[in-house]
Amino acid sequence: MTDPSVSATVSAVSASESSPSDSSKTHSASSQAEAQSEHGDSHTALNSTATDSSAIQSPALGSKQPEDRQLRSSEFSDPASSEQISRAQIRFKSEGGRLLLLLPPENDIITTHWSELWQQLKHRLQGGDRFWRPNTAVHLLAQDRLLDARQLQEIADVLAEAKLYLKRVYTRRRQTAVAAATAGYSVEQHSPVTHLNQSGETTKSPMADPLYVQMTVRSGVEIRHPGTVIVLGDVNPGGAIIADGDVIVWGVLRGVAHAGAAGDTDCLIMSLRMEATQMRIGDAVARSPETPPAQFHPEVAYTTAKGIRITRASDFPRIRLSS
Repeated sequence: MTDPSVSATVSAVSASESSPSDSSKTHSASSQAEAQSEHGDSHTALNSTATDSSAIQSPALGSKQPEDRQLRSSEFSDPASSEQISRAQIRFKSEGGRLLLLLPPENDIITTHWSELWQQLKHRLQGGDRFWRPNTAVHLLAQDRLLDARQLQEIADVLAEAKLYLKRVYTRRRQTAVAAATAGYSVEQHSPVTHLNQSGETTKSPMADPLYVQMTVRSGVEIRHPGTVIVLGDVNPGGAIIADGDVIVWGVLRGVAHAGAAGDTDCLIMSLRMEATQMRIGDAVARSPETPPAQFHPEVAYTTAKGIRITRASDFPRIRLSS
């Protein structure tokens, strides 16, 4: 019968010869085998040697795995990073029966240049996740991104290729509003002023700076602005100007003009030739007389206790002082 201690020693020597670089670790394993052999369990000693031999090799192979898993987890587990990436991309959204095209904010942490936005828009339109019907109107939410006439035209052209058409532009930038209105699109400009600490008292919020538009407002075009709108041109029937402040048309007003849209009845509507299909100041509604005057003069529409009245611009200061 073979002595267990001799078997453990032979096994340790064999391991030492097969792997000279690991002699110190093999010696530790053989010592452990000899200690166990004193209790009369030679099979346990041999299995322990094999187990320790595999343990010597495993750290070199598996040491990077936890680190790799940790890196991958950190890349995708940050909700702020995911939200920033989402905000930096063009998105289509259906809301209230309207198809919205949302552009990322220009002052975001992740700045997206126009060339990147252009490629994103083309990929969105060419992708297979379309949820709109052909000939659907698109409402562009430009937010605070500055767009010129060329960029708006590029957006309209690529939408037309997908059988969509650009109808309205929502923006906080005056230059974008002017470019969109000049190109013939309906425009709604939002005031960038926000009030963080509002009290229970009702106070008038400051109006935005006046919006100057040099164009003819054609049928189907609507311009909204949280301040005064000044049009250097005509407003044709079917066109509309909606302003929280005054509406001043340096031309012929034949469309719709709504001054004081936020409820201010002290606002005015002024035009070189007043032939509006509808005039609104605050909640008051009126229209121009059916019988045109024999001679046209610059006129002003204002509110009184009896409703909206129209008078010559030259007489208005006297009327305002006497009221």
